Amino acid sequence: MKKKFNIAVVGATGMVGQKMLEVLAERNFPIDHLYLFASSKSAGKEVEYRGKKYIVEELKESSFYQDIDIALFSAGASISKKFSPIAASKGVIVVDNSSAFRMDEKVPLVVPEVNPEDVEWHNGIIANPNCSTIQAMLPLKALHEKYILKRVIYSTYQAVSGSGVKGYRDLKEGIQGKDPICYPHPIAFNCLPHIDDFLENGYTKEEMKMVNESRKILHAPSLKVTATTVRVPVFYGHSESINLEFERSFKLEEVRKTLEEMPGIIVLDDPKNNVYPLARISENKDEVFVGRIRRDESIENGLNLWVVADNIRKGAATNTVQIAELLIEKQLL
Repeated sequence: MKKKFNIAVVGATGMVGQKMLEVLAERNFPIDHLYLFASSKSAGKEVEYRGKKYIVEELKESSFYQDIDIALFSAGASISKKFSPIAASKGVIVVDNSSAFRMDEKVPLVVPEVNPEDVEWHNGIIANPNCSTIQAMLPLKALHEKYILKRVIYSTYQAVSGSGVKGYRDLKEGIQGKDPICYPHPIAFNCLPHIDDFLENGYTKEEMKMVNESRKILHAPSLKVTATTVRVPVFYGHSESINLEFERSFKLEEVRKTLEEMPGIIVLDDPKNNVYPLARISENKDEVFVGRIRRDESIENGLNLWVVADNIRKGAATNTVQIAELLIEKQLL
């Protein structure tokens, strides 16, 4: 009989927490007991999972005294910083979807198709990368192995759901002419070159996440990376223009073949027939879509890609669940 595990979802009533439950059900994750935790505001709510109703409990330090194998966290960095070490100390393996531990040298930062081996050195906590980083890593990993990356330039066009319920509401109500609550300017019919806080170097936290996380996941600490991240009036699906420079020369046919063979990637690249990745195509899908594959003729060994994925699924919930599946597959529980 297939072994089942006790799973906790922290932040179970949030946008990503709800999507985690949906993905767990879709992928038939082997759950014995399911525990749902959230803030005191959400405690007592009923959540349905596979036809059964569960009562959401308030997250407390004592929550992890129960027999829990894996806890999937999506409740923000401050909650993760407080409760993840407590859970880990009780023998729970935490897969954390916040920014709390991503750049901690003792914590693996994992995209299962890209660096699955890194889960093996966890110390109780595994970090899920930033949504915009995750989708870029699949094509970059495939191409880096073959041609060796020299430089990466990201320009992202990110959906409002990346800001959670408040960002989604700003767009929905902004279309009706209401003032923004989440963003400093209206997002409806607009683009904001501003995701997360600005830092002293002029970059935003989101941009530096992409820079630093890319290096860590690809095990390329000296890789040259820069990013500009933009919030756009789209509900779901992050789109990215990625400019790459390689050490080695390449043929476009080989690049396409390499991308098509990479698990988790779907190549949509027939511009003559208007076929290329779109945010609306990616919605509620787990794959990363790649298209507009062409040379950057301004430099030697340069390549342009257009990369799209659902930021709530692959960029958060699915990647988290895939990490949990990886733990089972590698018999690390």
